[in-house]
Amino acid sequence: MSNNNVSRNENRTALSHVLQALQQEEVIAYPTEAVFGLGCDPDSEKAVNALLALKQRPWQKGLILIAANYEQLKPYIDDAALTDSQRETIFSVWPGPVTWVIPARPETSRWLTGSFDSLAVRVSDHPLVQQLCSQYGKPLVSTSANLSGQEPCRTTEEVRIQFGSSLPMLAGLVGGRLNPSEIRDALTGKQFRQG
Repeated sequence: MSNNNVSRNENRTALSHVLQALQQEEVIAYPTEAVFGLGCDPDSEKAVNALLALKQRPWQKGLILIAANYEQLKPYIDDAALTDSQRETIFSVWPGPVTWVIPARPETSRWLTGSFDSLAVRVSDHPLVQQLCSQYGKPLVSTSANLSGQEPCRTTEEVRIQFGSSLPMLAGLVGGRLNPSEIRDALTGKQFRQG
């Protein structure tokens, strides 16, 4: 029983550490359904720019937001652009490993949408992502944790090898999926990336 309390306390410490890092506009690493993700506060241009620099990713490509629930995504997406049927289709696979591209609200930052008028979003079923987004109170930017040209990290050790031990990381196991999330267009159902 005391071992359980120790691991629970270590997890809480790790969670409070990454929450503090997010509030200080830092980039963090955390486990998702298939791989470790790099994330940051979606409303901080400084944090998003740091994440893009770390990934060597051009801003024009846009980013994915990952959330604990649909309500957290509403400030960023144009919910009114969706029909009831499209919303039902989305909710039928959420929470889960499907990312939907949904029209963005006009005020959604270009550093999130890139050169698009839409935003890729996902409600994750990974318990640590759920906990992280719930406690932070909003979605996080989510992109696979790997340096350009490297394989995505699947363990805490791989994250440390690629990014060093100073990167704030929520330790934990990735889900059992082999591939990153499937990406689909919410309006047309078209598949952009197979999961």
